[in-house]
Amino acid sequence: MALSCAISNEVPEQPVVSPVSGSVFERRLIEKYINENGIDPTNGKELTVDQLIEIKVNAVVKPPSATSIPAILKTLQDEWDAVMLHSFTQRQQLQTARQELSHALYQHDAACRVISRLTKEVTAAREALATLKPQAGIMTPNPTTIPQPAIAAEAGGVADQPTEQAGMTADIIQKLQDKATILTQERKKRGRTVPEELVSSESLRSFKTLASHPGLHSAGIPGILSLDVHAADTSKILTGGNDRNATVFNKDTEQIVAILKGHTKKVTRVIYHPEEDIVITASPDCTIRVWDVPHSQLMQVLRAHDTPITGLSIHPTGDYVLSTSTDQHWAFSDIRTGSLLTKVADESSGPLTTTQFHPDGLIFGTGTTDSLVKIWDLKEQSNVANFQGHSGPITAISFSENGYYLATAADDACVKLWDLRKLKNFKTLQLDEGYEIKDLCFDQSGTYLAVASADVKIFLCKQWQELKSFNDHTALATGVRFGKHAQFIVSASMDRTLKIYGL
Repeated sequence: MALSCAISNEVPEQPVVSPVSGSVFERRLIEKYINENGIDPTNGKELTVDQLIEIKVNAVVKPPSATSIPAILKTLQDEWDAVMLHSFTQRQQLQTARQELSHALYQHDAACRVISRLTKEVTAAREALATLKPQAGIMTPNPTTIPQPAIAAEAGGVADQPTEQAGMTADIIQKLQDKATILTQERKKRGRTVPEELVSSESLRSFKTLASHPGLHSAGIPGILSLDVHAADTSKILTGGNDRNATVFNKDTEQIVAILKGHTKKVTRVIYHPEEDIVITASPDCTIRVWDVPHSQLMQVLRAHDTPITGLSIHPTGDYVLSTSTDQHWAFSDIRTGSLLTKVADESSGPLTTTQFHPDGLIFGTGTTDSLVKIWDLKEQSNVANFQGHSGPITAISFSENGYYLATAADDACVKLWDLRKLKNFKTLQLDEGYEIKDLCFDQSGTYLAVASADVKIFLCKQWQELKSFNDHTALATGVRFGKHAQFIVSASMDRTLKIYGL
């Protein structure tokens, strides 16, 4: 049986045995190792040269060397010994590193699993807290005068707000009036001048599709149902989808900023706060949710209706939101406290389908399923005018920034323009038969009107001529918005894409 050195794996010339491990070594190699480390190389126990046990074997007859220079032979032998020692040390270190790496990877994998489980538990807990219904035994002393406080900061989540009306106090009405006065004065200062930065009609005719983004919402339940653009930072675009999520997207960086999850049904209405990084979403799950975008955190859950919400509009103050529902009511709520200020029934017509504030914020319009467009006075909470002429449910309404015009659309394939001063229809844009209009939008200057349907059409106001039609969507377009000074146009569609048009 041939012996081999545990260090060099070669047949030793002078074999010795380590009494602490029982391994066989070449004497000169083990002596060098012991002199450097003082331990047995195989098990790490202390070992001295005196402890080594020599093994008596027959002398190995080697062929004569190729050279007779003893010094060269000694040098080569020393080099070989050093290489063997270094190789053995490297093998030991490699084995140790493999074990440490394996242990570290196992710990990392276990930590990731724990973090994932805890994240799911926290999300589930927050959602459960957000959807808790108020206990029947807890009542406010005077719900008509005391708004309900937001308790999200204390509870670590968002609690439901009671549906009792807090009332339109004198302070709130004065706040609405003051804001309307300021906005009216600003509009008069602007007069009839068009901003110099506004894209000309000739340039708008040259708009082309700059980008198409299909990955904002789940492919499993395709379709983007609603769209809005941040007025202060028009690079941020908000969409609501069939997948029950709302998504904030930055068109400049082409990155998703936030995905807002919480609704239990599709998100049909979305609003980006005009000044703050806050968004408001509504759904047929009968809730309106207010979100903090930078933290993707739910701030308030408003429960103003008991049936699916069909319309949503934010007041120019940025503190209140108007909503309509199939329950034939419109509601005015405070997004800061989550309290319902007033809720008014419109029992003289069918379920409400859409709504929007006038630019001054003192009046607003609602659409109904029986083809009526109604104008309401917010302070008096009364219906002040009705516009008849459409056939079919009203699908979209939009006030022009000049405050004089109102555009409406219904399931009759036409857009009607109304003069709010004379309370009459002065223009009808008749489109192709079967043209299903889903959204209307004036640009900030009131120069252009966009219509979203099977395609996206842009009209020049006053002349009311079609400037451009975008046909890139493969399904119905559900939303359209202008960028600042109409520098770009963005549209969303049931084909799950967000498209951006510009020069």
